[in-house]
Amino acid sequence: MSLPGVDSWLTIDEAAEQLGISASKVRRLIEEHVLFSVRVDKQPMIPAHLIQNGEPLASIRGTLFLLLDCSLTLDEAIEWIYTENEHLGRTPIAALLEGHKAPVRRAAQSLG
Repeated sequence: MSLPGVDSWLTIDEAAEQLGISASKVRRLIEEHVLFSVRVDKQPMIPAHLIQNGEPLASIRGTLFLLLDCSLTLDEAIEWIYTENEHLGRTPIAALLEGHKAPVRRAAQSLG
């Protein structure tokens, strides 16, 4: 899967180093949807912007759960986050990175 707007990727080990935790804990964060990874050249990679100031982007987990509740698969949810949205006038990830999670969640709820 290719994600538009992702210009920097982290391996699980690199994410672990940035977060100050073990690689197994990063894998657990991925399982719990606190972070997500996509396969890039068969290797799980995490978009670097999902880690802000040494912490996972807080709004990702709730947004992913909302999208999954709207019957999207995880891949579809991730794709939605990186696709230009007419309600937001930009991609949901851009809005989340600017701290605007409420409008993103409203746009996501319109899917269900």
